[in-house]
Amino acid sequence: MARKDVFGSVMGPPTSVSASRDVSGYAARGASRTIMQSFEELSKSSVVDLDPGLVDTSFVSDRIDDDDEAFQELLTAIRERGQDSPVLVRPHPEVSGRFQTVFGHRRVRVARQLERPVRAVVKKMDDRDHVIAQGQENAARADLSFIERTLFADRILKRGHSPDTVKSALALDDTTFSKMRSVTSNIPEQVILAVGAAKGIGRDRWWQLAKLMEHPGSATRAAEYVAIADFAQPGSEARFACLFDFLSAPVKRPRASSKPQERAWVPQDKSVRAKITDTGKVFTLALKSKEASPFGAFIAGRLDELFEAFRESEMAKKTGD
Repeated sequence: MARKDVFGSVMGPPTSVSASRDVSGYAARGASRTIMQSFEELSKSSVVDLDPGLVDTSFVSDRIDDDDEAFQELLTAIRERGQDSPVLVRPHPEVSGRFQTVFGHRRVRVARQLERPVRAVVKKMDDRDHVIAQGQENAARADLSFIERTLFADRILKRGHSPDTVKSALALDDTTFSKMRSVTSNIPEQVILAVGAAKGIGRDRWWQLAKLMEHPGSATRAAEYVAIADFAQPGSEARFACLFDFLSAPVKRPRASSKPQERAWVPQDKSVRAKITDTGKVFTLALKSKEASPFGAFIAGRLDELFEAFRESEMAKKTGD
């Protein structure tokens, strides 16, 4: 799998370096410069061979899930032709004798799997310059989706870096940065990871999903929806569409059921028994005993009179009489 060579003239023969040797002297200094200046400087640096077992991943991830097909193509290409372009690493800031990948994670993985040294340029740099170099190299490759870039930006911010650092790392304008912040503020990371990289889903669609997530209860509904077994089956873009349609559909709320009010009435001589049920819309009077039929007929024969008395009583309540 061909890959753009961001180092220019560093394609010379690699220099073997033992695991214990301090190779930082091979790398040029001044990591706070722009990424283009950094690449020009790196092109004059020496490429060294490192044991991939000594190379750790970046402290901030820029991918949601790896493309296994693309990785296999890269592995085949490196097995057949060798590693075309070196990776960039820095001396590990916390562990002496180890290194940390700035970019080129998949090439390090390939080298580890093929049990070969990985060709690398080693450069001292702080965390800020690390994430800027990592982000801008990713931007140059343009194979990260919008949501992967968005999560990368969010993770940089959560590590205490400024918005200006994020915008510099990912070459963002203010509008795109604002929409990225809206996405990660409203959509839980567990939901984003369940959807996946969604390579074909751009900024505006993710922003629209974030607006849907602003509705009360949407975050909980989304988390429950992506947790069901069937959600993981389709591809990433299809999962996004399913989630979007689910949150766009009207929420069916169960009707509130009022418990019927029941009471009984019995005269002093207990000659008849009445069961009264009131649901709010239906009022039922059920009579039982030998007097039930004649008493019921008596009430039914006076319904007009009783209704008029009811009306007069209601009017009296309204007028205060």
